[in-house]
Amino acid sequence: MRVNQQGHKYLAWAYVEATHFHVRYCEEARKWHQRKASKSNVILATKALSNKLARACYYIIKAEVPYDKKRMFG
Repeated sequence: MRVNQQGHKYLAWAYVEATHFHVRYCEEARKWHQRKASKSNVILATKALSNKLARACYYIIKAEVPYDKKRMFG
């Protein structure tokens, strides 16, 4: 699989950095990332979690609600 290179490269970089931080300090994110990486590869898992985090950020800003790990990781 190829990683799609659409969108603003600096914003994508910022979300990937936020994803690395999230994986480091959130147990649920770490488990999700490891499960995804075992099925594909680490780069795709990082980009997938980055996309998930970007969508969560949009929802948090739009709906003005606090972050909920259970909603993000089921």
